[in-house]
Amino acid sequence: MMSPSIVLEQTESGVILPVQARPGAKQNAITGEHNGALKVSVTQVAEKGKANAALIQVLAKQLGLKKSQISLLSGQTSNRKKFRITEADCQTIRERIQQSL
Repeated sequence: MMSPSIVLEQTESGVILPVQARPGAKQNAITGEHNGALKVSVTQVAEKGKANAALIQVLAKQLGLKKSQISLLSGQTSNRKKFRITEADCQTIRERIQQSL
């Protein structure tokens, strides 16, 4: 069960989802919440955007979205990232996050 502490932001262009990334992990998974962000682990290492691509894949799969709905807004080289999710609202994303945990 997710606490409502993940700070989703509704904008005209979609929902902004903060993500705490863990590249080089044992498995691809949404693992919880950290400092207001969704914690996502990926097996890919953080090089040449591979982990970012893997993060999008995990988010799409776990949240039942198309990869084309998810784009990286900020944090290309940081563990703290922001993704934009289009064609969705905060409520939907929050429910799907809860289901995935």
